[in-house]
Amino acid sequence: MSSMENGAEAPVPGARAPKTPERAHPVTLRDVAEAAGVSTATVSLVVNKKKAARIAEETRRRVQDAIRTLGYRPNAMAKTLVSGTSRFIGLVADGVATTPFAGQIIHGAQDEAWKHGYALLIANTEGNNELEQDAIQMMLEYKVRGILYSTWFHRQTDIPAPLREADFVLVNCFSNEPGTRAVVPDEVQGGRSATDILLGHGHRKIAFINATIPAPAKDGRLQGYREALEKAGVPFDPELVLEAYPDQEGGYRATSDLLTRGVTAVYCYNDRMAMGLYDGLREHGLSIPDDMAVVGFDNQEVIAAHLRPPLSTVSLPHYELGAAGVRMLLGLDGAPGTGTGGVAKIHCPAVERTSVKAQARA
Repeated sequence: MSSMENGAEAPVPGARAPKTPERAHPVTLRDVAEAAGVSTATVSLVVNKKKAARIAEETRRRVQDAIRTLGYRPNAMAKTLVSGTSRFIGLVADGVATTPFAGQIIHGAQDEAWKHGYALLIANTEGNNELEQDAIQMMLEYKVRGILYSTWFHRQTDIPAPLREADFVLVNCFSNEPGTRAVVPDEVQGGRSATDILLGHGHRKIAFINATIPAPAKDGRLQGYREALEKAGVPFDPELVLEAYPDQEGGYRATSDLLTRGVTAVYCYNDRMAMGLYDGLREHGLSIPDDMAVVGFDNQEVIAAHLRPPLSTVSLPHYELGAAGVRMLLGLDGAPGTGTGGVAKIHCPAVERTSVKAQARA
């Protein structure tokens, strides 16, 4: 006598052992049921891991064996239609896949998504608005769980209209629209950490070569520099703040002006600027760190770790930005705390190498 509760049923006498069939069509739920000697309802309960279903352990094992033997794969699109959402998370970026270190945003988001049973759909738009609109529309059609919208450098951004139809989080960018969630680097904390490296080695006359291009990083890193000096009891001197284009040539060109300030240490807006400063200091016959201590920002590995001497710097947390964006999107425990306007700031860790030497105190 057989019985069935919640779609479960007793083993069917004489059920044939599962074997790999010779068929051209995809394996169906009915094929698995036939191989295991149970109903399709029972197979569905096992596949969907319905914990409340009362299925005998032997029956469950036989169904799972048939699934493995036949190579059955559940119809993800059918499940999406039932649930209204898929196991995909979208990531739309304007260039992070092609920049030397910001691609870590994708890496971090992908690792975190996999950890929670999601796959990442990635669209790299290179700033093409039409492509961006199409990519977001495609992701909406695939009923993604939500979308991460990322830029390759930290900046304020406009929210594309189709993005408003999804649950979304901005990554490495932010919007002034109330309630918009975002994860960005903590530029102020990073500026403090960079300056603290030099202060911690006894330097007190520290120059800051800032960027000429307006950006949250320019303002935040300067603020962090000022806060670190104030905490250490060192008066802020605006004459020690220079501006240069944020690349190697900018750092090189700033060298002569810098050397008129009588400083013992320099904090550069980014690592490329520091690389140019290295060249300029050497042309003036100066040694790093004996004559001048240098700290950068970004921890761009192809530069910072391979300069001679290797450059002390502060790391932009691109991997953690991607991972934190996924956690925020999914509302997980451990998601970054949000501040005003829903913007979470991610810590920028200091990376000390040998471009800084202790300064002898008077």
